[in-house]
Amino acid sequence: MTISVSTPHWDLDASLPPLMLANLSHMGLIKVVGEQGRSFIHGQVTTDISSLADNQWRWGAHCDPKGKMLASFRTFAIQDALFMLMPKDAIEVDLPQLQKYAVFSKATLSNASAEWTLLGVAGEQASQFVSEHFGDIHQEFTPIEHGAILKDADRFILMLTPEAAAALVAKSKLSVFDASAWQALEIVAGYPNLAPSHASQYVPQMCNLQAVNGISFNKGCYMGQETIARMKYRGGNKRALYILRGHTDQQISLESGLEIAMEDGFRRGGHIIEFVQRGNQVLLTAVLANDTSNETKLRFADDEQSSLTIQALPYSLDEA
Repeated sequence: MTISVSTPHWDLDASLPPLMLANLSHMGLIKVVGEQGRSFIHGQVTTDISSLADNQWRWGAHCDPKGKMLASFRTFAIQDALFMLMPKDAIEVDLPQLQKYAVFSKATLSNASAEWTLLGVAGEQASQFVSEHFGDIHQEFTPIEHGAILKDADRFILMLTPEAAAALVAKSKLSVFDASAWQALEIVAGYPNLAPSHASQYVPQMCNLQAVNGISFNKGCYMGQETIARMKYRGGNKRALYILRGHTDQQISLESGLEIAMEDGFRRGGHIIEFVQRGNQVLLTAVLANDTSNETKLRFADDEQSSLTIQALPYSLDEA
């Protein structure tokens, strides 16, 4: 059953409705099974998979040998299966790369996106809604009948069979919003949802993975570790992920150029990672020089009348 969705009706700078249910149709899942499934992924990604508890989920990145991200993801386990939750179109780039090395391990990887429906729950009544339908959820990750629930502060990601998701939507009688409603919250959280067009462009620290506990600096070797460790211990990273908010009369895309205001005018700089646009309002994450101050003004390269301002990150980039 296809879940009907509607477009969010609130402004990007307005408060959320008390309860919001969104169809995360833009997200997908890689499933990893097999005797060596978890140990194989542990040796490929920035996350410490070996210490991942049954009630936890973690951010992570899968990198190429040069330490540049192929994909960013949330990861968790249900019984003997490990899952990697990421933008659906990123799976097309990342899964073949993982499978290329998996042939040497007793591990089977597959695209499990069609097996599950992903719903996002947010708003001040989100916890109450989840409790009413699934019981009290206090852990980061909770397996349930017909799926699982990821708790992210005061938001929830429901991973349900298509039948269970359709039944929940019918029972709740709520309007379900499209994926952009959830993407706006991911952007405000400063999360690094990497599109396939950005594969092999950024070391994880350039997208703030270390700030969301997405990199373990204590685990053993993994793909691209040397570059990632060198950036931490020897420095050299000159970029970071920023949150930008503003307006433009142009329809933007991930390829839209950004310009930064300087004393003598504007110069090109920065690349969009994720964006939401409603009318002339825009909200986005972008990789900029990491010495860019929060007072810096930006605009879109093809729209001189546009304006973007930097928003405060909800976490610290200071190294411990």
